[in-house]
Amino acid sequence: MVEQMRQWEDLKCLAGAQQARLAVAFDLLQRQEQADAGVPVDEQGAGVAAQIALARRESPARGSRLLGLAKALTGMPPTFAAFRSGQLNEWRATLIVKETICLTVEDRAGVDEELAADTGTLDGAGDRAIVAAVRAAAYRRDPRSIAKRAARAVTERTVSLRPAPDTMTYLTAMLPVAQGVAAYAALARDADAARSAGDERSRGQVMADTLVDRVTGTPAGISGVEIQLVMTDRALLKADSETARLPGYGTIPADSARNIALASTSAAGMPATDPSTGSAGSPAADGTAGDGAGGEGAGGEGAAGDHAAAVRRELDVWVRRLYTAPGSGDLMAMDAKARLFPAGLKRFLQVRDETCRTPYCDAPIRHHDHIASWHSGGATSAGNGQGLCEACNHTKETGGWAAERVPGPRHTVATTTPTGHTYYSTAPPLPGTFPVPQEDGRGPHQMDPGAEPPGRAHPARPARAPAVAQSPPHDAVQLPGRVMPPRVYRRGERVHAQGAGVGRPRSRESALPWPPQD
Repeated sequence: MVEQMRQWEDLKCLAGAQQARLAVAFDLLQRQEQADAGVPVDEQGAGVAAQIALARRESPARGSRLLGLAKALTGMPPTFAAFRSGQLNEWRATLIVKETICLTVEDRAGVDEELAADTGTLDGAGDRAIVAAVRAAAYRRDPRSIAKRAARAVTERTVSLRPAPDTMTYLTAMLPVAQGVAAYAALARDADAARSAGDERSRGQVMADTLVDRVTGTPAGISGVEIQLVMTDRALLKADSETARLPGYGTIPADSARNIALASTSAAGMPATDPSTGSAGSPAADGTAGDGAGGEGAGGEGAAGDHAAAVRRELDVWVRRLYTAPGSGDLMAMDAKARLFPAGLKRFLQVRDETCRTPYCDAPIRHHDHIASWHSGGATSAGNGQGLCEACNHTKETGGWAAERVPGPRHTVATTTPTGHTYYSTAPPLPGTFPVPQEDGRGPHQMDPGAEPPGRAHPARPARAPAVAQSPPHDAVQLPGRVMPPRVYRRGERVHAQGAGVGRPRSRESALPWPPQD
């Protein structure tokens, strides 16, 4: 079995090397087609990385990195040979490229020859050893480029937020080393002083609380909050176990959602609106407690209750109620004739879509996009709107891309790439969405092989030849990943975008050699 695992690992490396070679060939082919179509030189290559990402089931950002890695690797023959033979896996090949990307093509080739990874010089070396060896060789070749890279890194300082398990988050700051060490030392010093004075919190807890206090300037960091909880009335008022969704974070347990919406203290230890003192969609009226349906009164007895009421009066905590349609779980929508999405509709799209709607992309929503373009008659509505990240919205506007709304139980968008591959994105299921069993015992939206999805027919679209690939399976519709596999159209078939009225010839996949040649 050990030998088999090694063989499969070598096969993975071979497959990764072939993917890299195909990515470079596909990029050259697309650039040539764009040049033949009269696309300006500085715009050629747009959308190529996004198509590679969809084919590899990766995010567009990851697709861009994979294309860059492929271009660099194919220009480093010894490293590429070591990758292809299994002496280096994809991650370690990426480390070598990452440490030499700041060099010129000639210097990078010189480092590649010096390391000679294909001769086994890096066999048995760990990640740190490989990085150290490549970094030293790169510095010997061009120390000035390495210094410039360090200076440029300072300009990339940033702060990011990403979800963590158990309704927590990671707040990360990328800082120059001196500033990062100084900030950590200050937090550690204050935490040690607080614990020496009798503070019962752990050192890490004090550091985290001090960080929030100093950054926000208020105790516990809360001065005014609008909580857009998406939850069912059963979870809110009847202690149901149905999970809720908190935009900007994701799925949270029902208990945590009730604590945020109803209880005297939220999961973070701060008060929230009591149902008897404030209405949903408006700030709490005062700090008095009542007999709300979802929890105990917030006031309490004695000093603790007085403190909680005083803090409550200092806060404006808003709770916005969002309801889903029975059965389908879709949020209710509204239409508008304006070209720009109004603020309320933008908030609606952000809650419904949660992240960028491009398949495999989970970047935050930055643009609110018309699926059928506004200038071609598309409405400014929830049905014709989708949330996209900035990069995906720009990619969608490049030549050869098309998108249309697909009828279905939940909001679904079909995106067609310049090669004729179509990918489906379904909005994630909202709390309270339950599958409806069919008469024949199949799950919802499950289809027979080769059958068209229910409601997928579009009377306004011209007839077209049957697709080669099967229709999306049931699992792909139901899971929160929202991704369905692509449909591959036959060569020469025309795919029409909604509202465009112009057919475009699609797939030229046969221009790429298959099976891969050495």
